[in-house]
Amino acid sequence: MTTLQSNSPTFRFTMLVIMVFIAGFVQGMLLPLLAILLEQAGYSSASNGFNAIALYIGILIASPFIEHPVRKYGYKPVISIGLIAVIITLLLFPLWQSFWFWFILRLIIGIADNMVHFSTQVWITSTSSKAVRGRNIAIYGLAFSAGFAGGPLMSNLLAIDERLPFVIAALFCAMIWVIMLKLRNEWPDNTVETVQQSGVLGRYFLVIKYGWFAFLPPLTFGFMEATIHGSYPIYAMRMGIDIEWLSFILPAFVVGGVITQIPLGLLSDRAGRKRVLLLLATVGALIFLAIPQFEHHIPLLIAAFLVAGGLLGSFYSLGLMYMADLLPRQLLPTGNVLIAISFSLGSMLGPVTGGVLIEWVGQGSLYYAIGSLLIVLIGAGLIFRPVYRGEE
Repeated sequence: MTTLQSNSPTFRFTMLVIMVFIAGFVQGMLLPLLAILLEQAGYSSASNGFNAIALYIGILIASPFIEHPVRKYGYKPVISIGLIAVIITLLLFPLWQSFWFWFILRLIIGIADNMVHFSTQVWITSTSSKAVRGRNIAIYGLAFSAGFAGGPLMSNLLAIDERLPFVIAALFCAMIWVIMLKLRNEWPDNTVETVQQSGVLGRYFLVIKYGWFAFLPPLTFGFMEATIHGSYPIYAMRMGIDIEWLSFILPAFVVGGVITQIPLGLLSDRAGRKRVLLLLATVGALIFLAIPQFEHHIPLLIAAFLVAGGLLGSFYSLGLMYMADLLPRQLLPTGNVLIAISFSLGSMLGPVTGGVLIEWVGQGSLYYAIGSLLIVLIGAGLIFRPVYRGEE
């Protein structure tokens, strides 16, 4: 017991990986689960997409304010409060199936999930040396992706009882919270002149100046993730794809990212983050632009999602790695705030754009939207030049 409470690097890292797995699991479960329930209740795809962005509005609301309590109170209290809020909110979902009630609950989940996600993210990036940063953040991304891949499987429990997925997820979070109490609290570095004298707006300006391109991959990942898990179930049903296939199609994208997360993290350590990101974006764009030609061939569709996920499922963690390379350690908490904001902006754009495109464009619309965004990212990467530290 003494060893566990001493905050050994191994125990701390293991617990943080479990925490981010929980954050991914909750997000991965709620997006398709609530999309299916709202579609079955007769809501339009645009309304469904609007409801889905509530989670990311919550993330966005929390992001500018979360850095201060983490710096003041440390990581553990913020994670603990976030987990408790997630548990309570999950148990409230089955009580009343109402569009606006669920919107508010999703908003709260977004705030709480961001407390867990942000704190674990900063804790890992701040305590990882450059020699192991790529590996540690890759494992971090792997945990989030694995949780996100497992989340949609909870939709299968709807056939037994609509309350069951929420209750099981809440119990899972409660068990992890009890284990997390053994972790000793720590604080980010608050003592350096960069933090003390630049002020909040000054820190944001420096972070954007040094590494603006690093925030585009998380934005793109958020758009893809929310579109695929929030809008694609509606799109698939409208296109005549059986709902049973969704439990294979949706996890395929995430499973692909799980498989390649660590290899791509290690590859980026050697070849350079930006080079790897641009190569992955190019091939990923080609795949998404080609999918409409064979989307009704289910085995090919699943294979395409698996390969696309393998290429693009590491975008969040690769962007996080690149940000950590480009910024001094004292600016990492602020950089992580902007990573969360970028991710949530992309995640908000995804369901709304997806819902509108399903209504007005129809077949192929979601694939073309993702492919076009990847092309924009490629163009931005070609003009970006590091200011503080180079990748090359």
